[in-house]
Order: sequence, then C-alpha cells, then structure tokens
Amino acid sequence: MPNESIRPFHLAFPVKNIEETEVWYTTILGCTVGRQSDKWIDFNFFGHQIVGHLVSDIAYSQTNKVDDNNIPTRHFGIILTPKQWHKLVKRLGSKDIKFEIKPHTRFKNKAGEQHTMFIKDPSGNFIEFKAFENDHNIFATI
Repeated sequence: MPNESIRPFHLAFPVKNIEETEVWYTTILGCTVGRQSDKWIDFNFFGHQIVGHLVSDIAYSQTNKVDDNNIPTRHFGIILTPKQWHKLVKRLGSKDIKFEIKPHTRFKNKAGEQHTMFIKDPSGNFIEFKAFENDHNIFATI
C-alpha cells in the first residue's frame, strides 16, 4: 500500500520547443504552468512538479517486452484512480490523441493487475497513465 504521506515528486525531462510543450501539456493533459523561462517550464502534473527543459537533441528508442507490448524503457507517468484514468481516456480520445499503447488492462487476474495506456508528447517523451482497482497491487510481486 502506498504511503499516505508521500510528497509530490519532481521530474525533469527534455523538450524540443517550450511553447509547443506548454500548449500540449495544458490543453491535452490539463496541467497548469508554474514558473518558466526561455529554457524550461514547470507544470503541475496531477499534483507533482514536472519540468520541461529545452534541449537540441532527444534520442532514445529502446523498448522492453511487457505483457505482449513493447514498452519504451524511457518514460514517466502517474498512477491515477480508476475514475480519473477512465476520464482521461475519454479526454484523450476526444482530442484525437494517438495512443502509443492503447488503453487496456495489463496482468489481468494476476498480482499487479492495472489499467494502462501510453501517449507521446510533441518532443517524443512517452507518458504512461496507470490505475489500479486495488492500491495494494501497486507494489504486488508477480
């Protein structure tokens, strides 16, 4: 079971264009913007601080096979409640966002069963959204 007193995390990730990143994260995911400069931008990502840092090159493409999907080894994400997850699936669908891995349930009827989906931001960063029907499955061993 997750610790109820967990503090918000901070994650920095590379982006190709600050303006495009701002529009995408606010319009598509509903994030709000915090501090920013011409080299970086802070977002409130479901209560956590993520920061897009401007870079000239983003190169990564490795994957690992997980439950019959090729999962990008470099990705970040958030664990939502099932209600939030289903709401986001509808939101992304209404905005014609391409799912890199379509919404589905992974590890069905096993320890760690979870709803998951992957999308990609305009800079090519993979983002995973998960939800567990039972939070005890978050750290369950398979």
